[in-house]
Amino acid sequence: MKAWKQRSREIRNLFNPAFCGAILLRAMQGFESLEERGMPFSLTLPVLPLSLHKDTRDVINRGSRSYLTKIIHDNPQILVGLAHRTRSLIPYTLEAFGLLMQLGGIVVKPDGRLHTTDGCIRSSLVGTDESQACQRAACTLGKKFAHIGDRVTIYTTFGIRP
Repeated sequence: MKAWKQRSREIRNLFNPAFCGAILLRAMQGFESLEERGMPFSLTLPVLPLSLHKDTRDVINRGSRSYLTKIIHDNPQILVGLAHRTRSLIPYTLEAFGLLMQLGGIVVKPDGRLHTTDGCIRSSLVGTDESQACQRAACTLGKKFAHIGDRVTIYTTFGIRP
């Protein structure tokens, strides 16, 4: 990963660790709203590629009341390039987690699940319309992941080998 000053302006803005951390926190909060045990780390990896990609985010936000498998069945185009996007965004996901840990926004429980801490992020969405859409998609994904509950099923649904 390049040093901060060596990154292009677009990369610094889009993959800002604080912004990516906010997206991850929204997904974890959505997950925790249905599953008190917390979100497994492995389920956080596809959150950024699904939430930040505009076409995918729009599909997720439109289908927030549908089952995840139905959303993917009706919109198979969101799977195109997802595995590559997921692999390429892992460094930014890890960088965001580093910031969240440093700021005390998340804790790792003994069973390895991630939990948000109280007061780590505002309950209301703030920012531009696009950043709010990213946060809404992440929260929806967290809820859908918790509803399914099985990591292998979720990864297989997206065509990603666990």
